[in-house]
Amino acid sequence: MGGVPPLGDNPHPDPKTRGLVVSQNEAKTVAAVFHLYAQLGCLNAVMREAANMGLRSKRHHFKSGRTQGGNSFSRGQIYALLRNPIYIGKIRHKAHVWDGQHAAIIDIELWDRVQAKLQAASARPRSQVGSVSSHSKIGAAPLTGKLQDEIGDRLTPTHTKRHGRRLRYYVSNRLISGGTDPGGWRLPAVALEQAVADIIAQHLSDLASGHRICVEPDLQSGDAICTKAQDLTQRLKKGAPGLLANITAGGQLAKRHIVLNLRATELANELGLEPSQINPSALQIQAPFELRRRGVEGKIVAGDPEPEPDKTMLRALARAHTWTADLRRGKSLSDIAAATRHSESYVRTRAQLAFLAPAIQKAILDGRQPPELTLEKIIRKPIPLDWDMQARIYGFSQDLKHP
Repeated sequence: MGGVPPLGDNPHPDPKTRGLVVSQNEAKTVAAVFHLYAQLGCLNAVMREAANMGLRSKRHHFKSGRTQGGNSFSRGQIYALLRNPIYIGKIRHKAHVWDGQHAAIIDIELWDRVQAKLQAASARPRSQVGSVSSHSKIGAAPLTGKLQDEIGDRLTPTHTKRHGRRLRYYVSNRLISGGTDPGGWRLPAVALEQAVADIIAQHLSDLASGHRICVEPDLQSGDAICTKAQDLTQRLKKGAPGLLANITAGGQLAKRHIVLNLRATELANELGLEPSQINPSALQIQAPFELRRRGVEGKIVAGDPEPEPDKTMLRALARAHTWTADLRRGKSLSDIAAATRHSESYVRTRAQLAFLAPAIQKAILDGRQPPELTLEKIIRKPIPLDWDMQARIYGFSQDLKHP
């Protein structure tokens, strides 16, 4: 649209064409800066190394005769360059990022690695900026650059702070670059990493128990492989970001499932095998995957989830039966409220939990309730006495058996 073009690009030679063409020499400078940051992870270190290499900012000659640029990079210039989506073939306009008509200079994998390092560096206390811990070596996000959404956009790590807490997410790259898209993914990082680890662990456990990891099962070494596979699954389930990063080759999310690919070399090393011995079918996993709203946050439901009792609902259900029993014995609502230091409306709304269908109460006790079902959803309206209606409005399947 006019103005000074960025380093790496020049205006189209045809003045009637409003576009950009790559400047090969400047593109090498841009690529060098990106690679330096991917290697060093520190803006000040990149600034010093770029100066030593003789890298310079874009020099522009105005029609008035004035010249601009051509100097060593400042720290701010390096940061702005690393954050500019123009180098992956996109254009930022205000809060939106659009696909451009110009050629990309940086590949998306390098871009994702650099953005992840920038995010991790911005989250570190100032006294630690520039230091490299084991945590930052594997990255604060072990799935960086590995997952794509259903349209092929990579999930990029980001974070926010809420009430003094740092919350990590994986976000479709078109969102983190400033764009908006209701179809983009925004997933809680810890939950996603654990879900992926659990899916891989369950997959390997099933393969090991059925002796299906190797192309040709060996009865003599089968037990040893099974033992190593079970050890590997336990390490994944307990949280091993380095292991998760190494063993995961990539994957893609869709609305109802996730596809994951494993690295044959890394899996073989963990199991004491040669990569050629690994059954190719063992390297790809497809599992159920869904992000469901639960209160104000999203809950990831992946694979075949194990029952997970909700402690808040269990506590409320126990109190409901206690308070209902007191009412039946003749104790007034006001006396119960005074004894428990709650308001009468608080006791009234929660006591009705005792009138949930027995099958629903049993499901809550076992942790088999729908993931989106919360205490708030139940108590916001009076509980209907019809058990089938309860099952429908609280999200239980129609085959819920009532006594």
